[in-house]
Amino acid sequence: MTIRMDEGAAELLDTLHRAGYAAYVVGGCVRDSLLGLTPHDWDLCTSALPQQGMELFGAEKCIPTGLQHGTVTIKQGGGLYEITTFRTEGAYTDGRHPDEVHFVPDVREDLARRDFTINAMAYNEKEGLVDPFGGQADLQSGVLRAVGVPHQRFTEDALRILRLYRFAARFGFAIDPPTAQAAQELCAHLDCVSVERIEEELAKLLSAPAPAAYLDEKILSVVLSELSPEALAAAKPVVDACPAGEQALPVRLAALLLSLGEDGTRRTLRRLRCSNTCIEETAVLVREAVPGVPVSLNIYARRLLGKYNLCTVQRLAALGTALQPEHAADFAALSELAEQLDADGVCCRVSQLAVNGRDLMAAGVPAGPGIRKVLEALLDGVIREEYPNERQALLAAVQQLAAS
Repeated sequence: MTIRMDEGAAELLDTLHRAGYAAYVVGGCVRDSLLGLTPHDWDLCTSALPQQGMELFGAEKCIPTGLQHGTVTIKQGGGLYEITTFRTEGAYTDGRHPDEVHFVPDVREDLARRDFTINAMAYNEKEGLVDPFGGQADLQSGVLRAVGVPHQRFTEDALRILRLYRFAARFGFAIDPPTAQAAQELCAHLDCVSVERIEEELAKLLSAPAPAAYLDEKILSVVLSELSPEALAAAKPVVDACPAGEQALPVRLAALLLSLGEDGTRRTLRRLRCSNTCIEETAVLVREAVPGVPVSLNIYARRLLGKYNLCTVQRLAALGTALQPEHAADFAALSELAEQLDADGVCCRVSQLAVNGRDLMAAGVPAGPGIRKVLEALLDGVIREEYPNERQALLAAVQQLAAS
Protein backbone atom coordinates (compact mmCIF):
# COMPACT_ATOMS: atom_id res chain seq x y z
CA MET A 1 0.00 0.00 0.00
CA THR A 2 1.49 3.29 -1.14
CA ILE A 3 0.30 6.80 -0.39
CA ARG A 4 1.21 9.50 -2.87
CA MET A 5 2.49 12.24 -0.62
CA ASP A 6 2.43 15.96 -1.12
CA GLU A 7 5.84 17.11 -2.40
CA GLY A 8 6.49 19.44 0.53
CA ALA A 9 5.58 16.79 3.11
CA ALA A 10 7.81 14.24 1.37
CA GLU A 11 10.76 16.66 1.43
CA LEU A 12 10.27 17.35 5.14
CA LEU A 13 10.12 13.63 5.92
CA ASP A 14 13.28 13.05 3.90
CA THR A 15 15.11 15.80 5.80
CA LEU A 16 14.06 14.36 9.17
CA HIS A 17 15.04 10.81 8.15
CA ARG A 18 18.44 11.89 6.87
CA ALA A 19 19.03 13.59 10.23
CA GLY A 20 18.33 10.30 12.00
CA TYR A 21 14.82 10.99 13.29
CA ALA A 22 11.72 8.84 12.92
CA ALA A 23 8.98 10.73 11.06
CA TYR A 24 5.62 10.09 9.43
CA VAL A 25 2.69 11.86 7.86
CA VAL A 26 -0.19 11.33 10.26
CA GLY A 27 -3.90 11.68 10.89
CA GLY A 28 -6.36 13.16 8.43
CA CYS A 29 -4.01 13.19 5.43
CA VAL A 30 -3.46 9.44 5.79
CA ARG A 31 -7.19 8.81 6.27
CA ASP A 32 -8.18 10.87 3.25
CA SER A 33 -5.48 9.33 1.07
CA LEU A 34 -6.76 5.84 1.89
CA LEU A 35 -10.26 7.00 0.95
CA GLY A 36 -9.00 8.27 -2.40
CA LEU A 37 -9.56 11.91 -1.40
CA THR A 38 -7.12 14.80 -1.76
CA PRO A 39 -5.95 15.92 1.70
CA HIS A 40 -6.30 19.61 2.51
CA ASP A 41 -3.39 19.54 4.96
CA TRP A 42 -0.41 17.29 5.51
CA ASP A 43 0.58 16.97 9.17
CA LEU A 44 3.74 15.24 10.31
CA CYS A 45 4.86 13.64 13.56
CA THR A 46 8.44 12.89 14.53
CA SER A 47 10.75 11.72 17.26
CA ALA A 48 12.65 15.03 16.94
CA LEU A 49 12.02 17.39 19.83
CA PRO A 50 10.69 20.84 18.91
CA GLN A 51 14.05 22.53 19.45
CA GLN A 52 15.79 19.87 17.36
CA GLY A 53 13.29 20.43 14.56
CA MET A 54 13.83 24.17 14.66
CA GLU A 55 17.60 23.72 14.53
CA LEU A 56 17.26 21.28 11.63
CA PHE A 57 15.04 23.47 9.46
CA GLY A 58 16.35 26.87 10.53
CA ALA A 59 14.65 29.75 12.30
CA GLU A 60 13.62 31.45 9.06
CA LYS A 61 11.45 28.47 8.08
CA CYS A 62 9.98 27.75 11.52
CA ILE A 63 6.95 29.21 13.29
CA PRO A 64 6.78 28.18 16.98
CA THR A 65 2.99 27.71 16.95
CA GLY A 66 2.69 25.28 19.87
CA LEU A 67 6.04 24.51 21.41
CA GLN A 68 4.51 23.59 24.79
CA HIS A 69 2.63 20.80 22.99
CA GLY A 70 5.52 19.88 20.72
CA THR A 71 4.28 21.55 17.54
CA VAL A 72 6.31 23.61 15.09
CA THR A 73 4.93 24.93 11.79
CA ILE A 74 7.38 24.74 8.90
CA LYS A 75 7.28 26.92 5.79
CA GLN A 76 8.10 24.63 2.88
CA GLY A 77 7.61 25.13 -0.85
CA GLY A 78 4.99 27.82 -0.40
CA GLY A 79 2.96 25.76 2.07
CA LEU A 80 2.72 25.40 5.84
CA TYR A 81 3.19 22.05 7.57
CA GLU A 82 2.69 21.23 11.24
CA ILE A 83 5.30 18.90 12.71
CA THR A 84 4.59 17.55 16.18
CA THR A 85 6.86 15.50 18.42
CA PHE A 86 5.54 12.05 19.40
CA ARG A 87 3.78 12.59 22.71
CA THR A 88 1.46 11.24 25.34
CA GLU A 89 -0.84 13.41 27.40
CA GLY A 90 -1.61 13.85 31.08
CA ALA A 91 -4.99 14.44 32.69
CA TYR A 92 -7.58 16.77 31.13
CA THR A 93 -8.74 18.73 34.17
CA ASP A 94 -10.82 21.16 32.11
CA GLY A 95 -12.29 18.47 29.86
CA ARG A 96 -10.67 20.04 26.77
CA HIS A 97 -6.89 20.38 27.10
CA PRO A 98 -4.20 18.14 28.60
CA ASP A 99 -2.60 19.50 31.76
CA GLU A 100 0.77 18.31 30.46
CA VAL A 101 2.35 16.42 27.59
CA HIS A 102 5.24 13.98 27.62
CA PHE A 103 7.44 13.45 24.59
CA VAL A 104 7.96 9.79 23.69
CA PRO A 105 10.13 7.95 21.15
CA ASP A 106 7.48 5.65 19.60
CA VAL A 107 4.83 6.74 17.13
CA ARG A 108 2.46 4.05 18.42
CA GLU A 109 2.33 5.74 21.80
CA ASP A 110 1.46 8.97 20.02
CA LEU A 111 -1.31 7.34 17.98
CA ALA A 112 -2.84 5.91 21.16
CA ARG A 113 -3.80 9.41 22.36
CA ARG A 114 -5.81 10.26 19.24
CA ASP A 115 -9.59 10.36 18.98
CA PHE A 116 -10.76 7.82 16.38
CA THR A 117 -9.10 4.84 14.74
CA ILE A 118 -9.44 6.36 11.26
CA ASN A 119 -7.40 9.35 12.48
CA ALA A 120 -4.83 7.24 14.32
CA MET A 121 -2.71 6.07 11.39
CA ALA A 122 0.75 7.16 10.28
CA TYR A 123 2.74 6.54 7.10
CA ASN A 124 6.15 6.83 5.55
CA GLU A 125 7.52 5.18 2.44
CA LYS A 126 10.01 2.92 4.23
CA GLU A 127 7.68 1.42 6.83
CA GLY A 128 4.39 1.81 5.02
CA LEU A 129 1.18 2.19 7.03
CA VAL A 130 1.41 2.20 10.83
CA ASP A 131 -2.08 1.25 11.99
CA PRO A 132 -2.10 -0.23 15.51
CA PHE A 133 -5.83 0.30 16.11
CA GLY A 134 -7.37 -1.00 12.90
CA GLY A 135 -8.17 2.33 11.27
CA GLN A 136 -7.82 0.99 7.73
CA ALA A 137 -10.25 -1.86 8.46
CA ASP A 138 -12.72 0.62 9.96
CA LEU A 139 -12.43 2.79 6.84
CA GLN A 140 -13.18 -0.21 4.68
CA SER A 141 -16.12 -1.22 6.89
CA GLY A 142 -17.46 2.32 7.16
CA VAL A 143 -17.30 2.43 10.96
CA LEU A 144 -16.27 5.28 13.24
CA ARG A 145 -14.70 3.96 16.43
CA ALA A 146 -12.87 5.60 19.33
CA VAL A 147 -9.25 4.68 19.96
CA GLY A 148 -9.00 2.51 23.07
CA VAL A 149 -11.68 3.09 25.71
CA PRO A 150 -14.37 5.45 24.34
CA HIS A 151 -15.34 6.76 27.77
CA GLN A 152 -11.76 7.86 28.38
CA ARG A 153 -11.46 9.56 24.96
CA PHE A 154 -14.58 11.67 25.55
CA THR A 155 -13.74 12.41 29.17
CA GLU A 156 -10.40 13.80 28.01
CA ASP A 157 -11.98 16.12 25.45
CA ALA A 158 -15.75 16.57 25.21
CA LEU A 159 -15.43 18.23 21.78
CA ARG A 160 -14.69 14.76 20.43
CA ILE A 161 -18.38 13.97 20.93
CA LEU A 162 -19.33 16.49 18.26
CA ARG A 163 -16.39 15.43 16.11
CA LEU A 164 -17.74 11.87 16.27
CA TYR A 165 -21.02 12.86 14.64
CA ARG A 166 -19.35 15.30 12.26
CA PHE A 167 -16.91 12.71 10.88
CA ALA A 168 -19.62 10.05 10.70
CA ALA A 169 -21.84 12.45 8.74
CA ARG A 170 -19.01 13.53 6.45
CA PHE A 171 -18.25 9.97 5.38
CA GLY A 172 -21.68 8.42 5.91
CA PHE A 173 -20.21 5.95 8.44
CA ALA A 174 -21.96 3.94 11.11
CA ILE A 175 -20.92 4.72 14.68
CA ASP A 176 -19.47 1.88 16.72
CA PRO A 177 -22.10 1.10 19.43
CA PRO A 178 -19.77 1.38 22.49
CA THR A 179 -18.43 4.66 21.08
CA ALA A 180 -21.97 5.98 20.57
CA GLN A 181 -22.99 4.90 24.07
CA ALA A 182 -20.07 6.72 25.67
CA ALA A 183 -20.85 9.87 23.66
CA GLN A 184 -24.46 9.78 24.83
CA GLU A 185 -23.51 9.23 28.46
CA LEU A 186 -21.00 12.08 28.48
CA CYS A 187 -22.69 14.65 26.23
CA ALA A 188 -23.51 16.91 29.19
CA HIS A 189 -19.76 17.62 29.34
CA LEU A 190 -20.12 19.63 26.15
CA ASP A 191 -20.81 22.58 28.43
CA CYS A 192 -17.02 22.65 28.94
CA VAL A 193 -16.52 23.44 25.25
CA SER A 194 -16.45 27.00 23.96
CA VAL A 195 -19.40 28.05 21.83
CA GLU A 196 -17.00 28.94 19.02
CA ARG A 197 -15.81 25.33 18.78
CA ILE A 198 -19.37 24.03 19.05
CA GLU A 199 -20.44 26.34 16.21
CA GLU A 200 -17.52 25.19 14.08
CA GLU A 201 -18.34 21.51 14.51
CA LEU A 202 -22.08 22.06 14.04
CA ALA A 203 -21.42 23.96 10.80
CA LYS A 204 -19.23 21.14 9.49
CA LEU A 205 -21.85 18.56 10.49
CA LEU A 206 -24.60 20.48 8.69
CA SER A 207 -22.38 20.81 5.60
CA ALA A 208 -22.16 17.01 5.25
CA PRO A 209 -23.99 15.31 2.36
CA ALA A 210 -26.88 13.93 4.46
CA PRO A 211 -26.53 15.00 8.11
CA ALA A 212 -30.06 14.27 9.39
CA ALA A 213 -29.25 10.78 10.69
CA TYR A 214 -26.44 12.27 12.75
CA LEU A 215 -28.46 15.10 14.33
CA ASP A 216 -28.83 13.18 17.55
CA GLU A 217 -31.60 14.44 19.83
CA LYS A 218 -29.64 13.98 23.04
CA ILE A 219 -26.52 15.71 21.72
CA LEU A 220 -28.45 18.62 20.21
CA SER A 221 -30.42 19.10 23.42
CA VAL A 222 -27.12 20.23 24.94
CA VAL A 223 -25.73 22.39 22.13
CA LEU A 224 -29.08 23.65 20.74
CA SER A 225 -31.29 23.66 23.81
CA GLU A 226 -33.69 26.12 22.14
CA LEU A 227 -34.83 23.42 19.73
CA SER A 228 -37.55 21.06 20.97
CA PRO A 229 -37.38 17.31 20.18
CA GLU A 230 -40.54 17.66 18.09
CA ALA A 231 -39.10 20.55 16.08
CA LEU A 232 -35.87 18.62 15.51
CA ALA A 233 -37.77 15.57 14.29
CA ALA A 234 -39.74 17.71 11.84
CA ALA A 235 -36.63 19.54 10.64
CA LYS A 236 -34.46 16.49 9.89
CA PRO A 237 -35.92 15.52 6.50
CA VAL A 238 -35.97 19.17 5.46
CA VAL A 239 -32.29 19.58 6.37
CA ASP A 240 -31.34 16.58 4.23
CA ALA A 241 -33.40 17.93 1.34
CA CYS A 242 -31.43 21.20 1.34
CA PRO A 243 -28.26 21.59 -0.76
CA ALA A 244 -25.03 20.40 0.85
CA GLY A 245 -21.75 22.24 1.33
CA GLU A 246 -20.44 25.29 3.15
CA GLN A 247 -22.09 27.77 0.76
CA ALA A 248 -25.51 26.29 1.54
CA LEU A 249 -25.01 26.35 5.33
CA PRO A 250 -27.52 29.22 5.92
CA VAL A 251 -30.18 27.17 4.10
CA ARG A 252 -29.67 24.19 6.37
CA LEU A 253 -29.48 26.36 9.47
CA ALA A 254 -32.76 27.99 8.45
CA ALA A 255 -34.35 24.57 7.93
CA LEU A 256 -33.13 23.42 11.33
CA LEU A 257 -34.16 26.55 13.23
CA LEU A 258 -37.33 27.48 11.33
CA SER A 259 -39.57 26.66 14.30
CA LEU A 260 -37.81 29.35 16.35
CA GLY A 261 -38.90 32.15 14.04
CA GLU A 262 -36.70 35.02 12.96
CA ASP A 263 -36.07 36.44 16.44
CA GLY A 264 -35.36 33.04 17.98
CA THR A 265 -33.03 32.16 15.13
CA ARG A 266 -31.08 35.38 15.60
CA ARG A 267 -30.79 34.81 19.37
CA THR A 268 -29.60 31.24 18.91
CA LEU A 269 -27.00 32.07 16.28
CA ARG A 270 -25.75 35.03 18.30
CA ARG A 271 -25.34 32.73 21.30
CA LEU A 272 -23.28 30.40 19.12
CA ARG A 273 -21.27 33.45 17.99
CA CYS A 274 -21.88 32.84 14.32
CA SER A 275 -20.66 35.50 11.95
CA ASN A 276 -22.93 38.50 11.40
CA THR A 277 -23.22 37.49 7.75
CA CYS A 278 -24.38 33.99 8.63
CA ILE A 279 -26.87 35.29 11.21
CA GLU A 280 -28.39 37.80 8.81
CA GLU A 281 -28.59 35.40 5.88
CA THR A 282 -30.17 32.64 7.96
CA ALA A 283 -32.65 35.01 9.63
CA VAL A 284 -33.72 36.38 6.24
CA LEU A 285 -34.42 32.87 4.98
CA VAL A 286 -36.48 32.08 8.07
CA ARG A 287 -38.42 35.33 7.68
CA GLU A 288 -39.08 34.92 3.95
CA ALA A 289 -39.92 31.22 3.90
CA VAL A 290 -43.41 31.10 2.34
CA PRO A 291 -46.15 28.44 1.93
CA GLY A 292 -45.89 28.06 -1.83
CA VAL A 293 -44.90 30.41 -4.64
CA PRO A 294 -47.25 33.28 -5.66
CA VAL A 295 -49.05 33.02 -9.00
CA SER A 296 -46.89 35.72 -10.63
CA LEU A 297 -43.33 34.43 -10.48
CA ASN A 298 -42.07 37.48 -12.34
CA ILE A 299 -43.43 39.95 -9.79
CA TYR A 300 -42.36 37.79 -6.85
CA ALA A 301 -38.82 37.35 -8.21
CA ARG A 302 -38.46 41.09 -8.87
CA ARG A 303 -39.72 42.00 -5.40
CA LEU A 304 -37.24 39.61 -3.84
CA LEU A 305 -34.37 40.96 -5.95
CA GLY A 306 -35.43 44.42 -4.82
CA LYS A 307 -34.62 43.44 -1.24
CA TYR A 308 -31.90 40.81 -1.53
CA ASN A 309 -29.05 39.71 -3.76
CA LEU A 310 -29.34 36.83 -6.23
CA CYS A 311 -27.59 34.35 -3.93
CA THR A 312 -30.15 34.96 -1.17
CA VAL A 313 -33.07 34.55 -3.57
CA GLN A 314 -31.65 31.26 -4.84
CA ARG A 315 -31.08 30.06 -1.29
CA LEU A 316 -34.69 30.94 -0.50
CA ALA A 317 -35.80 28.90 -3.50
CA ALA A 318 -33.70 25.96 -2.27
CA LEU A 319 -35.27 26.20 1.18
CA GLY A 320 -38.73 26.38 -0.38
CA THR A 321 -38.03 23.24 -2.39
CA ALA A 322 -36.91 21.39 0.74
CA LEU A 323 -39.94 22.53 2.72
CA GLN A 324 -42.44 21.91 -0.08
CA PRO A 325 -41.12 19.34 -2.56
CA GLU A 326 -44.52 19.31 -4.28
CA HIS A 327 -43.70 22.86 -5.48
CA ALA A 328 -40.14 22.00 -6.56
CA ALA A 329 -40.79 22.99 -10.19
CA ASP A 330 -42.11 26.40 -9.13
CA PHE A 331 -39.10 27.10 -6.92
CA ALA A 332 -36.72 25.96 -9.67
CA ALA A 333 -38.44 28.37 -12.04
CA LEU A 334 -38.15 31.14 -9.45
CA SER A 335 -34.40 30.54 -9.13
CA GLU A 336 -33.87 30.50 -12.90
CA LEU A 337 -36.00 33.60 -13.42
CA ALA A 338 -34.16 35.52 -10.70
CA GLU A 339 -30.83 34.62 -12.31
CA GLN A 340 -32.04 35.84 -15.70
CA LEU A 341 -33.50 39.08 -14.31
CA ASP A 342 -30.26 39.78 -12.46
CA ALA A 343 -28.13 39.07 -15.54
CA ASP A 344 -30.32 41.32 -17.69
CA GLY A 345 -30.24 44.16 -15.16
CA VAL A 346 -34.05 44.33 -15.07
CA CYS A 347 -35.33 47.08 -12.78
CA CYS A 348 -36.06 45.67 -9.31
CA ARG A 349 -34.88 48.54 -7.07
CA VAL A 350 -35.52 52.26 -6.77
CA SER A 351 -31.88 52.87 -7.67
CA GLN A 352 -32.51 51.19 -11.07
CA LEU A 353 -35.37 53.50 -12.05
CA ALA A 354 -34.83 55.77 -15.06
CA VAL A 355 -35.66 58.80 -12.87
CA ASN A 356 -34.38 59.96 -9.48
CA GLY A 357 -35.40 62.38 -6.76
CA ARG A 358 -34.03 65.41 -8.59
CA ASP A 359 -36.13 64.53 -11.62
CA LEU A 360 -39.23 64.32 -9.45
CA MET A 361 -38.60 67.70 -7.82
CA ALA A 362 -38.10 69.21 -11.27
CA ALA A 363 -41.46 67.72 -12.20
CA GLY A 364 -43.09 69.47 -9.25
CA VAL A 365 -43.00 66.84 -6.49
CA PRO A 366 -42.29 68.64 -3.18
CA ALA A 367 -38.98 67.81 -1.49
CA GLY A 368 -39.19 65.61 1.57
CA PRO A 369 -40.39 62.12 2.51
CA GLY A 370 -42.93 62.22 -0.31
CA ILE A 371 -40.14 61.81 -2.86
CA ARG A 372 -39.34 58.33 -1.58
CA LYS A 373 -43.02 57.34 -1.61
CA VAL A 374 -43.40 58.42 -5.22
CA LEU A 375 -40.26 56.54 -6.26
CA GLU A 376 -41.53 53.41 -4.54
CA ALA A 377 -44.90 53.78 -6.26
CA LEU A 378 -43.11 54.12 -9.60
CA LEU A 379 -41.06 51.00 -8.89
CA ASP A 380 -44.23 49.09 -8.04
CA GLY A 381 -45.74 50.15 -11.37
CA VAL A 382 -42.62 49.10 -13.27
CA ILE A 383 -42.52 45.72 -11.53
CA ARG A 384 -46.21 45.19 -12.32
CA GLU A 385 -45.42 46.22 -15.91
CA GLU A 386 -48.01 49.01 -15.82
CA TYR A 387 -45.47 51.21 -17.62
CA PRO A 388 -41.89 50.76 -18.85
CA ASN A 389 -38.80 51.87 -16.97
CA GLU A 390 -38.28 54.84 -19.28
CA ARG A 391 -37.83 58.48 -18.26
CA GLN A 392 -40.78 59.99 -20.14
CA ALA A 393 -43.12 57.17 -19.19
CA LEU A 394 -42.18 57.51 -15.52
CA LEU A 395 -42.58 61.29 -15.53
CA ALA A 396 -46.01 60.85 -17.08
CA ALA A 397 -46.84 58.33 -14.36
CA VAL A 398 -45.78 60.92 -11.76
CA GLN A 399 -48.47 63.26 -13.04
CA GLN A 400 -51.06 60.50 -12.84
CA LEU A 401 -50.00 59.70 -9.29
CA ALA A 402 -50.24 63.39 -8.35
CA ALA A 403 -53.69 63.62 -9.89
CA SER A 404 -54.89 60.60 -7.94
